Amino acid sequence: MSTQTIPRHERGSLSTALVITRRELRDSLRDWRILLPIIILTLIFPFIMDFTSRWATNWLHQFSRGNELIAERLNPFLLMIVGFFPISFSLIIALESFVGEKERNSLEPILSMPVSDLELYIGKMLSSLLLPLMASYLGITVFLIGRFLAPLPWVPPLDLTILMFLLTTVEALVMVSGAVVVSSQTTSVRAANLLASFIIIPMAFLVQFESVTMFYAEYGALWWIVLALLVVDLILVRMGIRIFNREEILSKEMDELNLKTIWRDFKGYFLRPPELATDKENISAARFNLIRFYRHDIPLLLKQQRLPLAVIMIVILVSVGVGIFYAHQFPIPAKFLPLDHISRDTFQRVGHLQGLISINTRFIFLNNVRTIILGGLTSVFSFGATTLFLTLVNGSLVSFLITQVAMLGYNPWLFTATFLLPHGFLEIPTTLIGLTFALRMGAGLVSPPAGLDIGQGLLLTSANFLKIFIFLVIPLLLIAAFIEANITPQIVIAVYAN
Repeated sequence: MSTQTIPRHERGSLSTALVITRRELRDSLRDWRILLPIIILTLIFPFIMDFTSRWATNWLHQFSRGNELIAERLNPFLLMIVGFFPISFSLIIALESFVGEKERNSLEPILSMPVSDLELYIGKMLSSLLLPLMASYLGITVFLIGRFLAPLPWVPPLDLTILMFLLTTVEALVMVSGAVVVSSQTTSVRAANLLASFIIIPMAFLVQFESVTMFYAEYGALWWIVLALLVVDLILVRMGIRIFNREEILSKEMDELNLKTIWRDFKGYFLRPPELATDKENISAARFNLIRFYRHDIPLLLKQQRLPLAVIMIVILVSVGVGIFYAHQFPIPAKFLPLDHISRDTFQRVGHLQGLISINTRFIFLNNVRTIILGGLTSVFSFGATTLFLTLVNGSLVSFLITQVAMLGYNPWLFTATFLLPHGFLEIPTTLIGLTFALRMGAGLVSPPAGLDIGQGLLLTSANFLKIFIFLVIPLLLIAAFIEANITPQIVIAVYAN
């Protein structure tokens, strides 16, 4: 049944989604292949970890007293592992949620239920999450009881206990929300399992980082990880809700990688005007027209990216505050910024040094271009997060330097106008534009353009990024690099030289 037949007041009802959740939980509890491993990991694994903790503690206590610290740090680490292993099964259950039932021919009755897409998606996600999460909570509780009853009892602080439960919950949410997206967009369990590596590998790295944090007892950093995972959860859930469509799931056949079709679509998105980008029937519009690119396409594309540009500007404002904060925390000695001792001889020596390390127009240009390309490539794998991080870092460095100049008693406005503005009036806005379109590429995976799926949305945003990069970013960055290498030093000499 189509979503349009569902009354508006019934859509998004949690009670309806819970009906699907109860049905899915009953099916999971009947499957011994799912239930037995969860029981083993829940009831046996905590005892194994408890035995490991007791053995390690007793073994270390026979040596120097300094090893007591190692034994104390071991228990929080084992507590985290006990909580993580049961939720790993949530990934398997979530991968089976759509594509597994499609292979078993049991999906159509579910998709024909009189529920909205949102209710169906939430019901499936909750059913994949609850059983492993409850098993994880039980495993943590069993381990804590075992350590409390041990000959050398260990009782974690209340905040650490709460942190472990929260960390386990958000990790399970990340894996489930990501796996449900994969399951709804693939046509076979084999393909879903292969794509699940994009979930498993980052989570494995995250667990390793958490382990190091545990042994250093930097528990405050774990709260930041919880916050970051919550953001990822919201992104993945938003992505799943945005792209979930039951008609597409039923009609989708075997996935096929057709490079010829991909190139044809990408070429059309690149050559057509932005307002006709998705009109694949309009063959006459898909022609290279350089004048049209500059007079029509680029201005329209810039106008369409007002929201991601606003996000970039907000990050820039945040970076200014970050730079000012760290400038006051880590002041630079005056000898490293001798603005009152600049002479022509100094710049001649600096120019000679630049020649030795090849800091010239080419070097500056390639460095700036590399930043934009890196932002675009990593944005696809991080949903735009790394693009925002690059913006934050670059903005913070500039703010940090200007604040240091002001703290040393120099005029920050004169410094900015002399050292930064001659080339920065082109370089800074051009870089922000490039990062804006890079951000849109990553965000397109979460919220594809209207009427397009994830793949087509990525092709469209990539074509727009490439069009802006070739015809706007590269020429302006080249001019800015020439100014920075040849004109800015002369201005600095004219203003600051003795």
